[in-house]
Amino acid sequence: MAQPPVLSLENIGLQQGGLQANNGWLFRDLDLHIAPRDRLALIGRNGAGKTTLMKLISGEIEMDKGKRVIVPGTRVVTLEQEPDFSGCKTLMEYALGGEDAPQQFEVEAIASQIGIDMTRDPAAASGGEKRRAAIARALASEPDVLLLDEPTNHLDLTAIDWLEDWLNRYTGAFVTISHDRTFLTRLTRATLWLDRGSLRRKEVGFGGYEAWEDQIYAEEARAAEKLDAKLKLEAHWLQRGVTARRKRNQGRLEKLWEMRATRAAMINPQGAAKMKLASDDNKTKSVITAEHISKSFGDRTVIKDFSLRIQRGDRIGIVGGNGAGKTTLLKMLTGELEPDTGEVKLANTLSGVMIDQQRSLLSDEKTVRDVLAEGGDWIDVRGVRKHIQGYLKEFLFDPSLVEAKVGTLSGGERSRLLLAREFSRTSNLLVLDEPTNDLDLETLDLLQEVIADYDGTVLIVSHDRDFLDRTVTVTLGLDGSGTVDIIAGGYADWERKRKEVGQNRSAAKKSAPTPPPPPQKKTKLSYKDQRDYDLLPGRIEELEGEIAANEEALADPDLYTANPDKFAKLTAKLEKLRGEKDAAEERWLELAEEVERLDS
Repeated sequence: MAQPPVLSLENIGLQQGGLQANNGWLFRDLDLHIAPRDRLALIGRNGAGKTTLMKLISGEIEMDKGKRVIVPGTRVVTLEQEPDFSGCKTLMEYALGGEDAPQQFEVEAIASQIGIDMTRDPAAASGGEKRRAAIARALASEPDVLLLDEPTNHLDLTAIDWLEDWLNRYTGAFVTISHDRTFLTRLTRATLWLDRGSLRRKEVGFGGYEAWEDQIYAEEARAAEKLDAKLKLEAHWLQRGVTARRKRNQGRLEKLWEMRATRAAMINPQGAAKMKLASDDNKTKSVITAEHISKSFGDRTVIKDFSLRIQRGDRIGIVGGNGAGKTTLLKMLTGELEPDTGEVKLANTLSGVMIDQQRSLLSDEKTVRDVLAEGGDWIDVRGVRKHIQGYLKEFLFDPSLVEAKVGTLSGGERSRLLLAREFSRTSNLLVLDEPTNDLDLETLDLLQEVIADYDGTVLIVSHDRDFLDRTVTVTLGLDGSGTVDIIAGGYADWERKRKEVGQNRSAAKKSAPTPPPPPQKKTKLSYKDQRDYDLLPGRIEELEGEIAANEEALADPDLYTANPDKFAKLTAKLEKLRGEKDAAEERWLELAEEVERLDS
């Protein structure tokens, strides 16, 4: 039996001046119910009002129509996309601020797990450090309903893994806005789709969202075709474009896999440290050649003895934790930073464009027309002349926004405008530094398409696992030790390789001669406790393998459509395995603490 909701929005409406849709209503006649254990993905285009809806759920803003109903005592906590640290001298001062501040010891416990020094001055903290501090504040507040607005922005892969594990064990409800497909697929169990002022709900996690979206768009397209007015048909250009783009991207993925197979043949069997240099007859294709380069800062070696030849058309992904050396490697490969040893050679004809997080550099007072076409009607897109309104549609903008000021655009729309401007420039090297922040899922599909069709070479630094899996031919993985793994494929291929290396090391360690054990101090563990203490590590390792296999199966984008029963069974099994693994780890840690106490 379904549990009654702890929080509901009933028949709500919110007006926002200047909107063409819904006669000035951002939302109208909208209902939303959140049950105690809901795991909800909130999906919608940039500008659809996702963050505004979150604020209505939290009670931060008042609605113009309808009502918000909440069970007394329910604690609603928001992890904001852009937390306000103004007036705070330390990250801890920020975490302990507000009306319902968490206990300091709770914040410290979360902070130690996620790896953040809460004594840091926010003014000197990085985006990743601020995001961790905000997470520590939100999770330590013991929420019954947790609202997560782009929670993985600025987080490295280790922190994302930790957050996913915490949310899997979390007993309350959460609603999340995220562009991170992997994060959404692993965690959500139902989907809220905010589209043109209405809210649809489907009791299926994000893994089944795209099939559901295609079904809705197909039904709307059939209805639109029956209308006589061309204007009404034109209103569906976006929906038709999304469906067509998704079909085209399937063909592009097949091409990407072929490119990966070709690249795999050039990588040495160890798959690490070096890539076999191309033969002399292929040298003309090389655009960047790095030979035995290294870089240190003080006593710390960031990159050591790394060689790579990047060829025209390669799509290179760079991954690793914060501080592992991703930016350092990127700067050396593009000639911005000299290596301590070795040499980097760039082709004479190389002409690059860098797209990083420059959205703040767009002047609020400029119009979209000013940014793209310097006030004109036409724009040169890599040598091809296009009308600005047609080009806006290619980047999922309503053409009527041509006169809109940058200051009126959402953060995601600004990022999309920046992409549109930069992609118009003629170049043969594209450098993308965390390009997926603040982009909605449809814009990510578009970005993947543009990268696939790009004639030159692409270098991408990103923590977005799904995005890398869909775009890159080679992944450079940094573990912070200075070693750079070179893997043909995307993030999933790198992660699989790391697990294989770890398993091989474990097997080698087990097969090594075991020295005579030192005399053991007698403990008072019971027979059952001692048996659990001895056997649980092996069981945990088995569970990790089963979890990885199920996650890999669920990562298949066609699984839900092709076999929804299998998708549901795998999802249920994965949740059970994760719960068993958590319980096993907690049990073993309790026993380990007891053994340590008895041996002391």
